[in-house]
Amino acid sequence: MRQLLAHRLLVSLPLILVVSAITFVLLSLTPGNVVASILGPTATRQEYAHLSAQLGLNEAIWTQYWHWLTQLVLHGSFGTSLTGGISIWGEIKSRIGVTLSLVIGSLIVSGVIGIGLGVASAVRGGVLGRAVDVISMAGLAFPNFWLALLLVSALAVSVKLLPATGYISPGQSPLEWLRSLLLPVLSLSFGTLAAIAKQTRESMLDALSRDFVRTLELNGLPRRSIVLKHALRNAAIPVITVMGLLFVGLLSGTVLVESVFALPGLGGLALSATQSHDLPTVQAVAVVFTLIVVVVNLLVDLAYGWLDPRIRRS
Repeated sequence: MRQLLAHRLLVSLPLILVVSAITFVLLSLTPGNVVASILGPTATRQEYAHLSAQLGLNEAIWTQYWHWLTQLVLHGSFGTSLTGGISIWGEIKSRIGVTLSLVIGSLIVSGVIGIGLGVASAVRGGVLGRAVDVISMAGLAFPNFWLALLLVSALAVSVKLLPATGYISPGQSPLEWLRSLLLPVLSLSFGTLAAIAKQTRESMLDALSRDFVRTLELNGLPRRSIVLKHALRNAAIPVITVMGLLFVGLLSGTVLVESVFALPGLGGLALSATQSHDLPTVQAVAVVFTLIVVVVNLLVDLAYGWLDPRIRRS
C-alpha cells in the first residue's frame, strides 16, 4: 500500500507540470489578449505596446511559462492577476471553500441516495431495478446547467422556497449556507447520482451471485447482514472508483453551475480569467484543480486498502 501511495505521489509531479504547460499553451493560442481586456478598444498602439512589454507578453511563450514556473517552484507564489493586480492565491483562498462545499456536498448527496437506490434495486429488482435504469439514462441526458435553470424556475422563482443566486458563508449563518447551496448541489448531483446507482446495482448483483453469499445464507446469517456487511463491502471497490472519477467531473461541472447561481467559486474565477486572457490566474486554478484530483486519487487508494486487506499488504 505504501509503495502504491508513493508511486501516486511521484506520478502527480509530472502530471501537474504537463497540465500547467498544456493550459498555458492552449490559452495563449486563443484569440484576443489580456492587454485588450485591460485597456479597451480606445487605447493607442503605443499604449498597447507599452503594457505588453510591461507584462512580459512580448517574450516567447515558453519563456513566459518558464518565468511562471520558476516563480511557483522557487517562491511558492502564483503571482498577481494581470487584470485585477491582486494576489492570485488570496483570490483562490477566498473561493476554494465555495467550490469544495459544492462538490463535496454533491458527492455526499449523490453517494448516499445513489448507493441506497443501487442496493435496493439489486436486492428487490423488478420495478425498482427498471427505475434505476431510467434514472441513469435521464442523468446522462440532462445537462447540469439545464437542470439548474429548471430548479431555479421551480423552487426559487415560482415557489420562492430557496434563494436563486448568491452564497452565504457558514460563519455567517450555517442554515443560510445550506439553503444557498441546496439548489446548486441538487443540480450537480442528479447525473452523479444516476451513475452511482447504476454502478452500485451492477456490482451488488455480481456480489450477490457469488458462492460466499450462498454459503452465508446456508449458515443462517440474516439477509440484511449478508447484504450490508458482506455483499456491499465486496461491491464497494468499483463504486468507490466511479465516485473518484465523478468527483473530477463535478469539478468541471462547477464552472457552469457557479455561473448560473452566481457563486463566488473557482469555476467562476476560471471562467472570468479565461475570458480576459489572464494567464497566471487560469494557470493557478488549473494547478489547484490538479492537486485536488491528486488528493482524491490518494483517498480512493486508501479506501481500497480499507476495503480489501490484500491491497494493504501489497
